[in-house]
Amino acid sequence: MSDEIKVDVEMDLKGLACPMPVIKVSQQIKKMTTGQILAAETTDPGAHTDFPAWAKTSGNEILKIEKGDPESKFFIKKLK
Repeated sequence: MSDEIKVDVEMDLKGLACPMPVIKVSQQIKKMTTGQILAAETTDPGAHTDFPAWAKTSGNEILKIEKGDPESKFFIKKLK
């Protein structure tokens, strides 16, 4: 079995400061259908706490986080 995640939408959020990455992801995920996966790449260090907190309150799921320096990539599945 592969670890490959099939991404439906890619977002380049590098250079945006808090809270813009979460706002942009929230706007985009509302346009998606249940089960689709969004990949968001960001340089905002606050995203490591912001995205999981947003996912929990919005009912979506963080599938994977690829930590980099300075970019990190978040794979988010729309659950509802």
